[in-house]
Amino acid sequence: MNRAALLLLLVPAAAVAVSNNNNNVEISATPPPVEVVPLPCFPSGKLTLGMTNTGSKPTIADMRISSDPELTLSRHQFSSYLPVDQLVKAPLEITIPRDTAPAMYDVNLSVGRKHLRVPVTVQPVPQRDNLLLGEQAVASSTHGNMRLCGGVDGNADSEQWGASGWHDANKGAFPDTYGVDFIQPTTVGRVVLQTLDSARYPAAVMGIRDFDIQVRTAGTWTMVGEVRGNVQGRVTVTFPPQTVDAVQLVSHDSNDHGYSRIVELEAFAN
Repeated sequence: MNRAALLLLLVPAAAVAVSNNNNNVEISATPPPVEVVPLPCFPSGKLTLGMTNTGSKPTIADMRISSDPELTLSRHQFSSYLPVDQLVKAPLEITIPRDTAPAMYDVNLSVGRKHLRVPVTVQPVPQRDNLLLGEQAVASSTHGNMRLCGGVDGNADSEQWGASGWHDANKGAFPDTYGVDFIQPTTVGRVVLQTLDSARYPAAVMGIRDFDIQVRTAGTWTMVGEVRGNVQGRVTVTFPPQTVDAVQLVSHDSNDHGYSRIVELEAFAN
């Protein structure tokens, strides 16, 4: 069965007559402008793509999505059955490699002979006190409902748990690790953990209970902090500043003995 026939099976029986005239399809992308920062775990640029059928009959349309090579897109096609005068939407996520030159780039959308250019501005990397912000996270595992980058994306609000944050994939199995590998030696003297601590999910019930902070130099991990019996949402570990190539939290248990939940992990020079 071809795609058009399959889509027809999914729409009401009254909408059997389908046009193939994509010249009646209007395309949109919101909200412009898009601005992104060239860090691997910094919040990505997001667009909502739209197609609206302005013809007199339902149709099936394919939106082709391309961009300048500096951009990485979460999808390259958006295909949908389109009722008459109804906006159909799909998300598009835009990321960029580290060290992409600040400039304006393009995402290009097309349906038939209709075209839309969406400008994407790459901003310079900002000055950051938090040395982990936006850097590439590494973890022992990541639950399928979470993002690996969720613990270093700058959002430390436990009330937004689920939209931002990290936890491991193996319930009841410890230890779990979460941290960042630096691209060059970096001086670190303080690490701050924001574990899950909201009105619905307090740290004393759902937060990380027992953990170590480790730093790596020349391939060797050293423990620089140890916390046991924690029931607080925000915990600061300080130690004599060291020049290291990686930082990680090693979780040995959570207060529900289930998952290691990190809303945000931060590190500072002092």
